[in-house]
Amino acid sequence: MNNGVYLTLLDLARFDLMKRANTWQLLKKQKVHPVVVQESITFRKSLTPWLKFQIETKILGWDDQAFFVGQRFVVKGEIYAEAVVKLRFLRSPKGTPTPDEINLLAGGWSAPVPQLPDWVVQWNKSAALPKGKEPAPSDWTK
Repeated sequence: MNNGVYLTLLDLARFDLMKRANTWQLLKKQKVHPVVVQESITFRKSLTPWLKFQIETKILGWDDQAFFVGQRFVVKGEIYAEAVVKLRFLRSPKGTPTPDEINLLAGGWSAPVPQLPDWVVQWNKSAALPKGKEPAPSDWTK
């Protein structure tokens, strides 16, 4: 399995979770859908053909702009790959609802609000380009 397939399977696992929790249906009625903003994956062992595995998904927390989701591939209790994904939501035809708005649209968050781990906050900060420092398209050709 190549690296792209892992990310595709993580997408499908998030969709499956949202569908089974009825969140997908509620947000679809509001013309709201998730998009991946940033993700990082660490590979520990290879998943070989016919190896049975599970994908575990956990909401790590959120800030004022995005949700952060942890996901991992597990075989018999052993982690084979682990990822963190930053998700935002878009409203068609235009708009970007906040996580608090998404929670309301999805029927509210009934569990204790997870505290975003410090390592996720640092990961998010380290990947952000400073304002005004984005490379111009011409920088890539030099």
